Amino acid sequence: LALLLFCAAFAAPLLTTVAGAWRPALTGIVAIVTTAACLAIVGLSYFAEPSSIDVPWSETLGLRFHLELDGLAQMYALLATGIGLLVVIYASRYIPLHLEHHHRSLEEQPRFFGFLLLFMAAMIGLVMAGDTILQFVFWDLTAIASFFLIGFDRDREDSRSSALMALLVTGISAVLVLIGVLMLRSELGTYSIAEMIALEPDRTNVGIAVGLIGIGALAKSAQVPFHFWLPNAMAAPTPVSAYLHSAAMVAAGVFMIGRYYPMIAGFDWLLDAMLVIGFLSIAVGGVISLTRDTLKQILAWSTISQYGYVVAMFGLGSEYGLTGATFYVLAHALVKSALFLTAGAVTEASGTTEMSETGGLARRMPMLALGSGLAASGLIALPLTIGFFKDELFFAAAWERGPAFGVLAVLSAALTFAYVSRFWIGIFLGPVRIQPRPISRFLTGPVLVLGVSTVIFGLWTAPVIEIAGSAATLSANEPVGIEIAYHLDARHENVMAFATWLLGALLVASERWWSPAARAVASLGERVGPERLYNRTLDGLEFVSDWIHRIEVRDLRSRVATILAPAGILVGLAVIFTPNSDAFEIGSFDRGDLPVALMLLVTALAAIAVSIPRDHLRIVITVSCVGFSLSVIYSLLGAPDVALVAVLVETMLGVFFICMLLLMPRSILRFETREPSERFGIRRDIVLAVITGATAFFVVWGVLSRPSPSTQLIDRYEELTPLAHGQDVVTVILADFRGFDTMGEVTVIALVMLGVMSLIRKGRLR
Repeated sequence: LALLLFCAAFAAPLLTTVAGAWRPALTGIVAIVTTAACLAIVGLSYFAEPSSIDVPWSETLGLRFHLELDGLAQMYALLATGIGLLVVIYASRYIPLHLEHHHRSLEEQPRFFGFLLLFMAAMIGLVMAGDTILQFVFWDLTAIASFFLIGFDRDREDSRSSALMALLVTGISAVLVLIGVLMLRSELGTYSIAEMIALEPDRTNVGIAVGLIGIGALAKSAQVPFHFWLPNAMAAPTPVSAYLHSAAMVAAGVFMIGRYYPMIAGFDWLLDAMLVIGFLSIAVGGVISLTRDTLKQILAWSTISQYGYVVAMFGLGSEYGLTGATFYVLAHALVKSALFLTAGAVTEASGTTEMSETGGLARRMPMLALGSGLAASGLIALPLTIGFFKDELFFAAAWERGPAFGVLAVLSAALTFAYVSRFWIGIFLGPVRIQPRPISRFLTGPVLVLGVSTVIFGLWTAPVIEIAGSAATLSANEPVGIEIAYHLDARHENVMAFATWLLGALLVASERWWSPAARAVASLGERVGPERLYNRTLDGLEFVSDWIHRIEVRDLRSRVATILAPAGILVGLAVIFTPNSDAFEIGSFDRGDLPVALMLLVTALAAIAVSIPRDHLRIVITVSCVGFSLSVIYSLLGAPDVALVAVLVETMLGVFFICMLLLMPRSILRFETREPSERFGIRRDIVLAVITGATAFFVVWGVLSRPSPSTQLIDRYEELTPLAHGQDVVTVILADFRGFDTMGEVTVIALVMLGVMSLIRKGRLR
């Protein structure tokens, strides 16, 4: 089933795109059918034995194509396909209307659904991957797919900038994930996640590695201080926001925490960091959500807050914390996707995105009000909804840690009660401010299904707690068993829930008293928060880019300098700071090495002579001297074939350059007195040449001082050289062993030559 699900998931975007290109009207239908097929496979997996596939990917590097549909993967795959199916049904009607409102062709539907289903496939691959490198590939694929989805309205500046912001924040953090993965491989000797966990590592470097992975996960889940990309990503169409930013993309981050939690739990400082970041995200997201008026902005900031609950519960640990974290992800996906879809439906019906311009819509849109009301009840944890138990587990985990954490939990939940109530009341209650137009049942139906599901699973909790428990068992790396039920008594969780509703109702009723303070906090965050740092960083990079461009376009030497300077400096720093005890050895020198040393000296003198020419002809001659000197060295070192090739190449290039000089006007070839700026350029070139030359010298010296202990590959080359009808290893490598590389290089040169010939024939040569 693991392989079947993987193939079905990646076939879905392909089939949808092809069908849409053939007949755009089929796009939505094919997308619904293929997503439903993936959901059916995930459902079947709960009634079958655990499924996995493990085949070699690169035995030399120790990589394997390992997919496993375990309890944790099943839960997140269920979210990706289940919520995905309802979102696709919603989008099948929403996207045509969206394109129509923006005066765009319906032929863009396949592009939207293709990227949406590609994201679903990447998410499924991510949660099933058992190899860290394979997991990283899917991790990056989710970022790429989300970039195209957030920037779907590419004609709008805010869409483009928001897509870039999401890609940069999650993409740069992905580099930290890769570094962490490679550190784990270096420390533990494997890329397999299961093998890493089985080793029960507690080394400091392992803690740093999983900490780096955790940073990438927190950025993906839009946690403080990486949270700012999520509200800006609301520029995406509503189905994208409902799917990626409630049940998929941000869920990928907490999935990574859950997958690596057995290693994270071994380091108290990581758990404490998650606890702090979680509660901080709850506070920041909740307070700013109370100050926003745009519908999707309210929900975006609330998502930051809600995933703060999950991160905090991972930090709290214990059975309640781990089960509560996975249960919370399930419950939140149900209710938040419904509220996002509600925002899109309200915008479509009323033509506005501002909450203050709506009101009283319950009388005009009763089914939408009912569905979103049930979902909102779940998010504020009213009894008879699935949300009641998500908060109960949160309260239990917090109180188990201590009364202070219990108080924090109540304040956090009261904040949730306030912003969710404000959202629903502002849209559906009060005076009617706008007359909505009728909307399709495809926009109302998914909201109603999700809202009713919130109540169904609040009454029938067995399947949900079983799914969450199996996922939590893998995170805890030991069996986890938590039972949930309604209890009419004065236990801590019930008292905390009652206090939450009371305090939340007081916050809603007293909005005019605390609203100015909340807005001041939000304004302060905009002035000094991480988004401002992001924008300043981009401005600085743009300035540096323009400065380098101005230098680079002056002449060829400046262009080469912009490449050699960072390369030489960075590699040089690596050489300096790399442990190099006994790394540089001085070998013996006998009389047989004297000719080679003399020719190396001639080559060096010829290279220096190139930099102090008097005319262009001397430049050509001295450059040829460098090449011919190297060919003599090849011959002295026992590679006559390579020497012959070098002589032929140098002869051809020398003749070619001389012919070019004959065709060029004398005015171009005349050497004038050097300007001060040019003299500065020469000094710069000398410094860069010394730096890069010295760096290359020490790198090669270090490599040759410590040859690889394995000579198996070299011995194999020597054995196979006669079979390839060659006289030396170098020739055979170029012509036979690396024949495809040589053919590719020849092809590139031929294509360049054809391009030059076409320019000459059209008279465009300058």
